[in-house]
This record gives sequence, C-alpha cells and structure tokens, in this order.
Amino acid sequence: MPMSDVSMFHLHSEYDTAGDQEAAIDRLMEQIEAGQERCVLMGVTGSGKTFAMANIIQRLGLPTLILSHNKTLARQLWQEMSELFPENAVE
Repeated sequence: MPMSDVSMFHLHSEYDTAGDQEAAIDRLMEQIEAGQERCVLMGVTGSGKTFAMANIIQRLGLPTLILSHNKTLARQLWQEMSELFPENAVE
C-alpha cells in the first residue's frame, strides 16, 4: 500500500508521542504496510492508545473506521478525534 507524502489529515496536538508510543506506532505501521489486515493496540487506561491511533491515521493519510464496543467509549473517541483532527469530518 503506497503511503502519501502529503496527508489529508493534520494532527493538532500540543503533545508529542511519549514512552512506548512511538515504537508501538512504528510497529503497527510496519504491519499495515506489510498488508496485515488486522492489528491490535493494547494498553491500560490512559496509556495513549487514542493518540497513537491518531498518529497512525495521520501517517496513513486515509479515511479510517474506528469501532467501539460501547456508546460511552464511542462518544469519547469521537470527542478526542474531533479535537485532534479539527479540519476533518469526524462522524
């Protein structure tokens, strides 16, 4: 899958990746670029999984479907992604 040099998604955050996030993002990107259809990102509450997903979305430059197992988490993901990608439609 060719990755675009110019992403249609620009991540807006005052934070940078920290701790193991960059390594996790790099590993997931390797899996995606190798054609792996499903990837799993696991971490404890507050470990930065949503921010890591946002970084991957920006790197891929592709529209992305994020699924949640309940409405509360879906609302939280929508809110955070809306803030991280204010120039994009988050629905």
